[in-house]
Amino acid sequence: MNNLGKFITLEGVDGAGKTTHVEFIKKHLSAIDINFVMTREPGGTLLGEQLRELLLHDEMSPETETLLMFAARNEHIEKVIRPNLREGKVVISDRFTDATYAYQSGGKGVKEKKVDILKEWVQGSLRPDLTFLFDLSVEISIERLNKTRELDKFEREEKSFHENIRQKYLLLAKASPERFCILNSEESIEEIQNQIKLKLDKVVG
Repeated sequence: MNNLGKFITLEGVDGAGKTTHVEFIKKHLSAIDINFVMTREPGGTLLGEQLRELLLHDEMSPETETLLMFAARNEHIEKVIRPNLREGKVVISDRFTDATYAYQSGGKGVKEKKVDILKEWVQGSLRPDLTFLFDLSVEISIERLNKTRELDKFEREEKSFHENIRQKYLLLAKASPERFCILNSEESIEEIQNQIKLKLDKVVG
């Protein structure tokens, strides 16, 4: 898979500024004439977007949530990610399986072995080539969220939930340093985007 298109994912705690940097990534790849697809999870397909509404707003058990995340992900992989990679495109997804480890396992306590099983079943050999992790202290994350938007059910969770998510992300990055690029979201937008540009050019240039 990796000798065709490149698969890049964006991860991080809520409020870390991914949306701002998505626009920069799109403009930069267009400027250097890279054929790319921008997508998101949960979502990315018609069914995925319908499941997204349930996942972000309806209460359910953590296990049900995990299963629905992977149902949406399976559809996303089969209809968007794999076909575009086969065509040699760069696929950029705002969240992927690392988010399930962070939110459902780290945040809600779903056993990691259960996530491992679903990951192997749904993804097979598919892995991101590069993951940007937007890291931010929980205090600043919550402050930004409360200022910028109406909160979904995850964003309304207690501070400890968000701290567990952040720590899980950092553990994932520590375990796969060759894949992760950690970005300090407290730095200036210009500095963060310089780092993104350098890494992107190395991976897709």
